[in-house]
Amino acid sequence: MNRRFSHGLSLRGVYTWSKALDDGDSLNATAAPNAPGLVSNPFDLHADYGLATYDVRNIGVINAVYNLPFGKGQLFADSLEGWSNALVSGWSVNSIVTIQSGFPFTPQLSYNPSNNGDTRNPVRPFVNSAFTGAVILGKPSQWFNPNAFLAPPAGSGFYGNLGRDTLIGPGLATWDFSAFKTTNLRERLALQFRAEIFNLLNRANFNTPNLITFTSSASGTKVSGTAGAITSTSTTSRQVQFGLKLIW
Repeated sequence: MNRRFSHGLSLRGVYTWSKALDDGDSLNATAAPNAPGLVSNPFDLHADYGLATYDVRNIGVINAVYNLPFGKGQLFADSLEGWSNALVSGWSVNSIVTIQSGFPFTPQLSYNPSNNGDTRNPVRPFVNSAFTGAVILGKPSQWFNPNAFLAPPAGSGFYGNLGRDTLIGPGLATWDFSAFKTTNLRERLALQFRAEIFNLLNRANFNTPNLITFTSSASGTKVSGTAGAITSTSTTSRQVQFGLKLIW
């Protein structure tokens, strides 16, 4: 949707709803950071049918451009001349707000209990039918509750029944803002000052949590101490930059 208003203001909004399903993004060694790249059971591809690792259900973007109506021939300060007019005219402010849902992810095991010889550990845990409460905790220290799952014993020959990409990771929201000042030097030459702020609100947008839910050792299987923990962000902290641009 596009809307142009009077006096230099224009808005544009985009919204996309989508759903992508597949039984794996790759059958080779390539792996996405939010799920195994290989099927858990090569003899039952349909067991991996679920959300694609790149599925993002909702994406919305709103951007605005406002050429400020100040200076000669504008709504305000029309009577200014010379340097006074050059100082207040030619300003514009720009804003982009982006909001989107999180990517799906798959809790994993650090070992392969299926005895199929695959050393890349694509097998998933079991769903804990006795678990009650919220699976998604939404905390950076533990995004999901590992108690919602059960670990197949090492060497048991079992494949877990948790579906692929059944959990959703953190979403993203960011606001970028800028102000431009364009000064005409000659008929075909202009100087533009730019002040740009990325992630204006300094919001922490988190990456996919640690997927390793259970580990195995000689003493048995146990919940990983870092299961569901988030250790990085998907965007930078607030960044401010200034620049000069010569336009001809």
